[in-house]
Amino acid sequence: MGVQGLLSFVEGNSQVYRDIRFSNNKLIIDGSNLYHMLYFGAGLDQRHGGEYDAFQDVIGKFIKALRDCGIEPYVVLDGGTDTSDNKYETLRKRAEDRILKANKAAFGEEANVLPSLAKQVVRQTLADLKVPFAQCYWEADREIASLASEWRCPVLSNDSDFYVFDLPAGFLPISHFKWEAVARNGNQSFIPCKRYSASSFCALFNIKRQLLPAFAALVGNDYVKLREMNIYLSFASYALTARDRFANLEGLLRWLRDFQQPEDALVAALGLMGDMSRQKRAEVLNGLSTGMEEYRLTASHLRQFFSDGTAPPLLPDTLGVVPDWARLPLTQGRLSSDVTDVLMLHRMKLATAVDDCSLPSANLTSRPIRQVMFGLLMGGRRKVEEFDREGLRLTSSSVQPVVRGVAQQLKLHSLNEAEPSLRLRVLLETLGVSPTTLRKFPPHLRLPLAVTCYWLQHVAPPSELLHALLLGLLQGDHRREEAAAGVCLLRTLTCPHWMDLGVAHAYNQWQACLKDAIHLNQLLGLPLKEPQIAWLFSGTVLHHLVMRMRKGVSPEQLFLGSPSSRRLFNSLLDTTLQYHPEGLSVPQQTPALDDLFDLFKNLQLLEEEAEEERAVGKSVVDYSCDKVLVKTRYRTKERSHKAQNPELFHKKERKGWD
Repeated sequence: MGVQGLLSFVEGNSQVYRDIRFSNNKLIIDGSNLYHMLYFGAGLDQRHGGEYDAFQDVIGKFIKALRDCGIEPYVVLDGGTDTSDNKYETLRKRAEDRILKANKAAFGEEANVLPSLAKQVVRQTLADLKVPFAQCYWEADREIASLASEWRCPVLSNDSDFYVFDLPAGFLPISHFKWEAVARNGNQSFIPCKRYSASSFCALFNIKRQLLPAFAALVGNDYVKLREMNIYLSFASYALTARDRFANLEGLLRWLRDFQQPEDALVAALGLMGDMSRQKRAEVLNGLSTGMEEYRLTASHLRQFFSDGTAPPLLPDTLGVVPDWARLPLTQGRLSSDVTDVLMLHRMKLATAVDDCSLPSANLTSRPIRQVMFGLLMGGRRKVEEFDREGLRLTSSSVQPVVRGVAQQLKLHSLNEAEPSLRLRVLLETLGVSPTTLRKFPPHLRLPLAVTCYWLQHVAPPSELLHALLLGLLQGDHRREEAAAGVCLLRTLTCPHWMDLGVAHAYNQWQACLKDAIHLNQLLGLPLKEPQIAWLFSGTVLHHLVMRMRKGVSPEQLFLGSPSSRRLFNSLLDTTLQYHPEGLSVPQQTPALDDLFDLFKNLQLLEEEAEEERAVGKSVVDYSCDKVLVKTRYRTKERSHKAQNPELFHKKERKGWD
């Protein structure tokens, strides 16, 4: 993101930074940069579907470090795609890159692929911690800069666009923000970090501050790329060392010294581009002007939201399209930003999971859920273009919105006023679950249970995948009820090296179903309680449980909990099996709880001893399996179905269910 090559260039001219001890101040945080930094910086799992519980813990530690230093965090998250669509090509290329990264990660390479529900975990955790946060209608950079300018406080991000904004209190790059190394000066705790200011950068290169937006546009940012317009402009000859890798950036800065205003610099740059038609010249100048405009600060729309909860106004081109009632839930993050993309651009970008790319995308399983959401948003007026992977390629599919059953009684402009029972019926009809199925279960388990029933009907996974998933749900339930008692043993007994791509694919399908069901539930005004993602799913735990069951261990041998939890597990299993097309059997073995506790305690002690030996450099025998097992029962079964009904399978892949 941001200006091409600028971050590395500034790092190479580190004298523009000033070492500071940051404390007792407001801090505007770029939410997208934050959750990428925290997840990848903590080395959390990317291959097995995510470690959301551990991610929640990391977020909590980060916020605690800020508050210990008297820092007031305000987190601002990106929303939908800018309606001008100037970044379409940039976003498309990023999506293509994520597909390739996910494929590399599937085979053990380090690729930095964020699990699909990570943003949901961030939103829920910030709300639990009472951290003020806002989701913008569109991209967040300019809103972040405007708010920081008015509050005269710094911005925390790693987006190089913030090297260009003229921020009164400067910019704190995340890569230099040592939040895990909180120190003290007398009675005051502080976070060691580096601060960048545009004035220091401009002083170093002797240019006017108002020329920085022209510099960014000529270098190329997310909104303008001259080479894509077949314009090749080099300023390397103006640099002191023309062969340096940053010669073009340095040369451009030296060339800009002769100008007072950015408009004059753009006109002069056009003169260096050679002969062009009048139309081409106007196109290039418009692109450069658009690239500059992104750095013009306006009055902050979020200042009032953070002070009294007033939602920002909608842009003129969204009036009448995005309903007024949606403004507050969109800003509070209680409504997915996909809503604005569907309403304004009639398209949706789908998440890319670490998966077996020879299998169809996991998102195809949940397409019928999205079709109902599209129907509520669009009626039957027009199709929605979905962007997803097909193999290793980014492709688009035209998806028909679905308006049927009780959903026909709902209208978008008054959706928030519809009877709760009506909205619940729409959700349960979509998931194919009877209301009586859910009544006997705790409210926080009802949506995950309904999603699991939907998943079983559409995927029909092997029994060990269902049993592991239900054990994982109860692990989270145990953590919710007894968090003060310590970490649940299931969480510590993980096998991070072992991965089965077929298992990963099935659980990616479940996550896609859960994500889309959550978004539909939000659009319908939460007829079911929204579940805490960090309590529901841990990919490493589920892989471990599946591996143990494939070695002959029964689900109840892996279960550790109170008798009431055991009854809840059996009840969940009985209920979900009603929706499994192959009618799996219920496990019968019931070992004594005391024996199970001893077994788990011994395993935990062995792991602790192994960790101690690793810490002192001793050789440790690793009993985990780090081979990627591709030919699983699940994958074999899906390919078998494909071979038997190729036309039907192809239709489900491409078209969804109308």
